[in-house]
Amino acid sequence: MSAAQSEAHRGLTIEAVGAFQDQGFLVAGKLLEDDHVEVLRAEYDRLFETARESGRYRNLSIDDTEDKNRKNRARTQMLQIMQMCERSIEFRRLLYHEPILDIVESLLGPNIQLFHDQALYKPPRQGGPVFWHQDNGYWQCSPANLVSCWLTLDDVDVSNGAMHLIPGSHRHLVSHERSAETSALLDLGDQAATQKATVVDLPAGGAMFHHCQTMHHTPENVTDRPRRAFAIHYMTPGTKSIRTGDYLDVSFSRPMLRMRV
Repeated sequence: MSAAQSEAHRGLTIEAVGAFQDQGFLVAGKLLEDDHVEVLRAEYDRLFETARESGRYRNLSIDDTEDKNRKNRARTQMLQIMQMCERSIEFRRLLYHEPILDIVESLLGPNIQLFHDQALYKPPRQGGPVFWHQDNGYWQCSPANLVSCWLTLDDVDVSNGAMHLIPGSHRHLVSHERSAETSALLDLGDQAATQKATVVDLPAGGAMFHHCQTMHHTPENVTDRPRRAFAIHYMTPGTKSIRTGDYLDVSFSRPMLRMRV
């Protein structure tokens, strides 16, 4: 076990939890060993190759109304696979990775349920951006206290799609409306938001955590390196869908990851 993992097993300090509550995000650094990263990279690449053959993926750089042939010819690609945990035992196991869950428990409490996971892949030289948004603008969950772990399987910096976040933005929900220029629900085009942002560089196997209302985006990948990211979104049992009013029940798709009753 690495020093980083040993620290994570002890959970977060009171100061770190306070920083998360104040800023809306927390940089945890490297949480996965290099050999584990290599296993996940191979599985990630295999799943995306299979998804391309079957069409079981989305290109977030293109509006959903465009046909699949145009998707395949897209100049920019922001590729998404939802619920990797239902396609791969390696990513299923990752949901239960103790160092990650210890941090989530510090932020969310002792009873942790999966909301969903997703792989977000920016290919070299043609990886498209993800526009500014708050996750719960899409999800519409209540209470709005979900926490996301954003993991990278590659070294990530500003040139290949590092995470940009606006500190303190989780305190206020912003109205999300479909952009006329993009398929995003929120498109902040002004430079003021970007100038306020914190850019998070991470090593391969590194992680950061953010609140479901923290404003964030990732720019395009202009390098010859891939940017393979994986996000795990956590909630507390009893979370509801605002759209339907229904509770998000425990299931194979939304398992309990940790419970201390």
